[in-house]
Amino acid sequence: MASSSSTPPVAPKPTVAPKPTAIVCVGMAGSGKTTFMQRINAHLHGQKEPPYVINLDPAVLNVPFESNIDIRDSVNYKEVMKQYNLGPNGGILTSLNLFATKVDQIVGLLDKRAAPEDGKKPIQNILVDTPGQIEVFVWSASGQILLESLASSFPTVIAYIIDTPRTASTSTFMSNMLYACSILYKTKLPMILVFNKADVKDPSFAKDWMTDYDAFSEALHADEASNAFGGVEGEGGGSGYMSSLLNSMSLMLEEFYTHLSVVGVSSMTGQGVDDFFSAVREKADEFNRDYLPELERKRAEREDVKRKTREKELEKMMKGMGMDSDKAGSSRDMVQDPTDNDDVEVPSDDEEDDYPDDDEMDREGLQARYEAAMEGNADSTMADASFAKFLHTQRQ
Repeated sequence: MASSSSTPPVAPKPTVAPKPTAIVCVGMAGSGKTTFMQRINAHLHGQKEPPYVINLDPAVLNVPFESNIDIRDSVNYKEVMKQYNLGPNGGILTSLNLFATKVDQIVGLLDKRAAPEDGKKPIQNILVDTPGQIEVFVWSASGQILLESLASSFPTVIAYIIDTPRTASTSTFMSNMLYACSILYKTKLPMILVFNKADVKDPSFAKDWMTDYDAFSEALHADEASNAFGGVEGEGGGSGYMSSLLNSMSLMLEEFYTHLSVVGVSSMTGQGVDDFFSAVREKADEFNRDYLPELERKRAEREDVKRKTREKELEKMMKGMGMDSDKAGSSRDMVQDPTDNDDVEVPSDDEEDDYPDDDEMDREGLQARYEAAMEGNADSTMADASFAKFLHTQRQ
């Protein structure tokens, strides 16, 4: 009777859950940003996918949603203004600077919720609410630290909230587009233009202006004819200059429009929220396809800079010990591979006579100095592992 050989069952490979997408909501004061945050938060709860919410506005009194991380729990905005003798904007900026020192802890908390070990369902979305003073967040060092820290761990998307009724004229529309363009090239992150308050004003006109140059030109001529730019009728002057400027800007921004997703949303009625999250998924894929390789390249550059810095420090130490560059280079090789001690050839008694009897060249004493130096350098390397501290170092 032939014996049947049974192969052991192959264990299924563990599935790696996709990383949650961080949605950073920015927008000018009055654009309905906080109400938009409330709407998408409620939408995700209705889908049984509660998000992880972060509030970065230290001056807000009340928010209509629960925050998992709230800057107000860590920084007292009014006390910051009082102690540093600051105004409202300076107080917000300083509060963000203080909060940015905890960025490593924030990312650590997000990592735990993204891959929980207690059997809980991992989060799918991270919602970040920012101050209404948009320039305080986007153009500050602390804002860049927070954004780049998020982007280093999760796919990150910028949602730029626009007040649609106030963007009905060509001049205010172009102002919003220029602001969005500056944010896009400052953050270098995928962006979604969210035309809010669609229940008050249909944002289809804005989509036409972005995709059809002739439609924008017609609206521009209509504004010029109605003296919307403040020029003196019959004299050209300001009206003609403004029309020419906006016309040139529209031509320039055609390439910019191709990199954006545009959705119309009503934070009050919920109109367009499904379209918004479809755009978020597309931009998350774009992040992984286009932004992530650039991020990895920058990481490799930083590691190369650190390696070169360590080599320079070691070479300086060798020069201080009176060693030439060739011997310093061979010693560097020995330090970089401290675990390969078994492969080091021990010289024989005859070969030992070829080495000078100098205390500086004593191998054991030199090895001890190497280890002491590398221990100190390891401490500094661990300190430099903080992404926030690295960014501060880059700016200095």
